[in-house]
Amino acid sequence: MPSFVAQIAPQRSTQYAALAGVLAPPELALCPASQGISAVRRRVFGEIDYLRFDMPQAPVPEDLQEWGMLAMTSGFFEFFGSFPERNGPFLRPISTGFEPSFPRDLMVTRRYRGKTNEMLTQFLCNIARFSSGFSRKPWHELRVFDPLSGGGTTLFTGMVLGADVAGVEKKKQDVQTTVAFLRQYLSSLRIKHSVKEERLKSYGTRWRFTIGKEKTHLCVLASGDTARSVKLIEGFKKPHLIVTDLPYGIQHYRDLVPLLKAALPVWAAMMMPDGALAMAWESSRFSREEMIGLIASETDFNVLNTTPYDRFAHRVDRVIRERDILVATS
Repeated sequence: MPSFVAQIAPQRSTQYAALAGVLAPPELALCPASQGISAVRRRVFGEIDYLRFDMPQAPVPEDLQEWGMLAMTSGFFEFFGSFPERNGPFLRPISTGFEPSFPRDLMVTRRYRGKTNEMLTQFLCNIARFSSGFSRKPWHELRVFDPLSGGGTTLFTGMVLGADVAGVEKKKQDVQTTVAFLRQYLSSLRIKHSVKEERLKSYGTRWRFTIGKEKTHLCVLASGDTARSVKLIEGFKKPHLIVTDLPYGIQHYRDLVPLLKAALPVWAAMMMPDGALAMAWESSRFSREEMIGLIASETDFNVLNTTPYDRFAHRVDRVIRERDILVATS
């Protein structure tokens, strides 16, 4: 049985290094390209953290590309314990062949207060896709919606993976600065694009980017109340995946339940059948059990709460003591 190792994504920040260590095993296990893996265990080779695992057979090129899109790992190797007259272990690098639709720095370059770590954002996108009925559909056939899009990290991550994306954010200035950044970014790389601004009466304002010369990508950004998302992103087809990171902090916590009670039924009605929701939040202030109960009371979503879905909780820092991730399907 072939053995492989995946390097856990190295991070300068210790808090993100811990994040990768917690979330790399379930992301690898849930990836459809990893069906049949066994004996997953954490190993250290040359002071570097890896996951070692076995598979019944070597992955095909399409599966290798899936591995290349994982967020919490940064490289894959075939594992050899030893060779004749040579003690191991030995690692043979594997090229995944994944080519992002946009440069990866699109996810990273823009910095702003409250930005979600792009590695976590990519994990959320992946876990949503793996859990949906579209796990084997290529990203360029999928649509991702972030109903609380902030400065656009989820949208940019979805674009890098290849999806069409849409986002709604209440703070108009945040949307305007995101639009300005994306315009400048695309222009600096001489990527063909057009953008149309639309005022939506009392609902808000929407910007619609059409990007690319031959194979076009769609990015829609709207400012307004997420409970009016249907009108705000009108014309953007039903999303396959809804991916979001809820606001943190005690000032947001008091408004969390009213926000979700108003928004969850709207999001559920928007999603494609067999779609999936992946949502991160500060669980030290609102428990997983409370979140599951809230989603059950407001939607018909099926919350996935078996292993490994119940093992996504991780510490962030002294302020956000614990963050958790919930996945639900339509």
